[in-house]
Formats: sequence, structure tokens, C-alpha cells
Amino acid sequence: MRFLIFVILAIFLIWALKSFVQASSKKIANKVRSTIVIVPIIIAAIFVFLGKFLFSLPFLILILPLLKVKGGLSLYQLIFLARLLQRLKASGRFRFGETGPLTTSAMSYSEACEILNLNPKQKYTKEEVQKQYKKIIARVHPDVSNQTAKLASIVNTARDTVIKNL
Repeated sequence: MRFLIFVILAIFLIWALKSFVQASSKKIANKVRSTIVIVPIIIAAIFVFLGKFLFSLPFLILILPLLKVKGGLSLYQLIFLARLLQRLKASGRFRFGETGPLTTSAMSYSEACEILNLNPKQKYTKEEVQKQYKKIIARVHPDVSNQTAKLASIVNTARDTVIKNL
């Protein structure tokens, strides 16, 4: 019985290596990426099926940064953008799919710090603000996705507000 399992594994290994040698690097990268996403999903599904819901969570969290959505944003970045949109919608600065004038009140220092993920009670240098700004603008820049142009302008306003109040 062990010999039969060994033979099956050897045949599978030889087949996999032949396929690997004949495939292009782009095809291999796509298959590896797919495998990295599919295997944790299968393991999580097995844990859920066995009733071990908590054990499935690390496998699902593991694949979140690997999943890409429209515009090349990962799910972590998408969650960050959703939080930012909620803050901006609550302040009246961003209304998706609605027409009409937005509120034109100036952005407060604490609101600008919140958008840039800075602590308003702490003092920052211009370089620290710029560093944090670059992290966020890399996620919402219009070059990343055309739909984030309005968010990029709001992040720019937040940076200018924080730098002005240094």
C-alpha cells in the first residue's frame, strides 16, 4: 500500500515538474498567486465544516491583502477608504452619486489629523506630516484609480491644513 502511494506521488511530482518547466513565468506566477489564495480558503472551509470557526479566521485574514479589486486596491486599502469615506460623508465633504453643493466649511485641524491618521494632540514636523501624507496619497491617488480623485483632493486639503497649523 505504501509503495502504491509512493508511486502515485512520484508520478504527480514528475507531471508537476514537467508542467513547471514548460510553462512561462507569467503563467507560473498566476498559478502560484491562485494557489496562495485558494489553499487558505480550502483550509478555512474545512475548519468551518468541522465547527472550528475561530481556527478559520487566521486563514481568511491571511488572504485579505492578496485579493485585489478594481483599481489595484487590496481589501485592506479598500477598508481604509471606506472608513475615510464615512468620516467625510459625516462631515458633508463627500457625497457619492449625489448632486448639489457640498458644504464649504473649512477643514478643522482635528479632522485633518484624523484623515491623515495623526494624533491631533501630538506635535509633528513637516517631514512627518509629509511622510504620512505620502502613505495615504499612494492609496487614493487618481493614477491608482480614477474614482479616487475627489478623495485625493480631500487628502491634499488635510495635508495643507495640518502643515498650516504647525
